[in-house]
Amino acid sequence: EVQLVESGGGMVQPGGSLRLSCEASGVTFSNYGMSWVRQVPGKGPEWVSGINQSGSQTLYADSVKGRFTISRDNARDSVHLQMNSLKAEDTGLYYCAFGIYGTERWGQGTQVTVSS
Repeated sequence: EVQLVESGGGMVQPGGSLRLSCEASGVTFSNYGMSWVRQVPGKGPEWVSGINQSGSQTLYADSVKGRFTISRDNARDSVHLQMNSLKAEDTGLYYCAFGIYGTERWGQGTQVTVSS
């Protein structure tokens, strides 16, 4: 069974940091580019960042460039998103997806709330 399990979300003040993690199972993880996506109620999914299979290529939405860093650990079948200088508009449900530009949700996601 293919699973993606996200963790690391929470509530943080503007300017704070969080590190999200996504663990995959049921697939040969190193065969897949991966992405992080966020969604807020009433809006469609917003692609945030992507990484290729080896981790040598990373891509970011303009809205997070310079603040977020995506990385992966193929030995642990995991992908991470380090989020710094968080803003209120970063609030949303974050989930990982297959593909460097993937947006299909497989797991429960992890909620990030940025508020003072």
